[in-house]
Parts: sequence; C-alpha cells; structure tokens
Amino acid sequence: MTETVTLTDHDTIRDWAAARMGAPAIVDTSPASGTQPMLTLVFDQAAYQDQSERQTNSGGRELVEWDEWFEIFDAQELALVVAADRPGVRDSFHEIVRR
Repeated sequence: MTETVTLTDHDTIRDWAAARMGAPAIVDTSPASGTQPMLTLVFDQAAYQDQSERQTNSGGRELVEWDEWFEIFDAQELALVVAADRPGVRDSFHEIVRR
C-alpha cells in the first residue's frame, strides 16, 4: 500500500497540483436545493480542454480559480489525501475527504 499524506494548507495543495500540471475544478451538480458542489482536480490535457460548449449541470467539470475552489474546500472542511513523494516518482493519486 502506498504511503499517503493529508494536505489542508492552500499553498501546499496549489504547489502539489502545479507540480503535476493540475488545475482546480468543480463537478456539475444537480440544480436541486441542498446539493453541494463536488470538488476535483484535473491533470494534464484535461485541464486545457475547451469547455465553452458544455451545458450547465451536464455532469462535466468546470475549471475554476483556486480562490473559489478553496472557499468550498474550507466550508465543507475537506482535506486532500495524496501519495507521499518518492524520489523519481510524480504520482497524481489524490482523494478529497472530510477532515
């Protein structure tokens, strides 16, 4: 089993994602009241795909600014669990969990 590290510091999370060409995103959710947005990180080419033709609430991802992402991250008291760094390995495994 891979050793993991839990991150909550905004700068550390930004740095971790940037080192893997990651960008913050929100997964579209239902317009029904009480539904919370779901955070995710997208990597590599997925971060650069054209999103202009995507319909609202179509189940796709919307790239957002870090400030918006962290506002939800903190409000929902979340943490980012990532694989511990190993020499020569740049693992993008991550999981967003409750603190």
